[in-house]
Amino acid sequence: MRRPAMPRGPIQADAAPSERADNGTLGIARFILTLALLAWALRSFVVAPFSIPSGSMLPTLYIGDYLMVAKWPYGYSRYSFPWGIPSFDGRLFEHLPKRGDVVVFRHPVESNDLIKRVIGLPGDTIELRGGQVILNGRPLPRVALRPYNLPMSANTPCKVVPPASPLTAGVGDRMYCIYPAFRETLPGGPSYTTLDQTEGLADEFPATKVPAGHVFLMGDNRDDSADSRFDPVTGGVGMVPVENIIGRATVTFWSTDGGATYWKPWTWFSALRIDRIGNGYSGDAE
Repeated sequence: MRRPAMPRGPIQADAAPSERADNGTLGIARFILTLALLAWALRSFVVAPFSIPSGSMLPTLYIGDYLMVAKWPYGYSRYSFPWGIPSFDGRLFEHLPKRGDVVVFRHPVESNDLIKRVIGLPGDTIELRGGQVILNGRPLPRVALRPYNLPMSANTPCKVVPPASPLTAGVGDRMYCIYPAFRETLPGGPSYTTLDQTEGLADEFPATKVPAGHVFLMGDNRDDSADSRFDPVTGGVGMVPVENIIGRATVTFWSTDGGATYWKPWTWFSALRIDRIGNGYSGDAE
């Protein structure tokens, strides 16, 4: 009668319940860490969301628009990374933006992020006379358009800059705020709509050369934008270092008129401005 074969090598017992629990916890922690690293890499090197907090870029961007900001077009600085970590000086794989690009950048003095349009590059001379931009001695083509009708909502009230007076009109049950509008065109073709509500200090700027490593930025809502026309001491941003640019605005992926509340999910869709989704900002925005 043959004896049963004996197993070769050491006999391995099943893992104890505590050991299995430890392995499961370690696996979950590894999974969460991997997701966190992937999210950090995506936000740092590829795209990041940005919400529009003010009307300085009307009519191109509305308050309540949510954009995707591309990180790679201009290279990377410490402002490209969440919380500025890692911190380093300068910019890696640096590329200058193009005139007309809409960029998100870190305020030169404060810690908040802003969004404006690139008008002048290093070495350019910028001047404003009567609201018209003069670039390197040549006035930018500026054509008056039909008044822009901004749909009014909780996020987009009819805000004007004194001494301008609010002008509204109703169509059905929809109210609109009416602004004087102009079509401005930069060299090379980038063209976009600007608002010019009134004559004032914002319409004048002495001829100034953009320093090396800096850009001159302006909001499309010319009388309601604290931009490179104003020094940071007076509430503007001055000439912005290229290092401070975070990325280029690419496309709107969500837009809300301000009528939604977080704890009422159905209002997220009733407040959705669906016609804003998919708008691109390549320097030729309406």
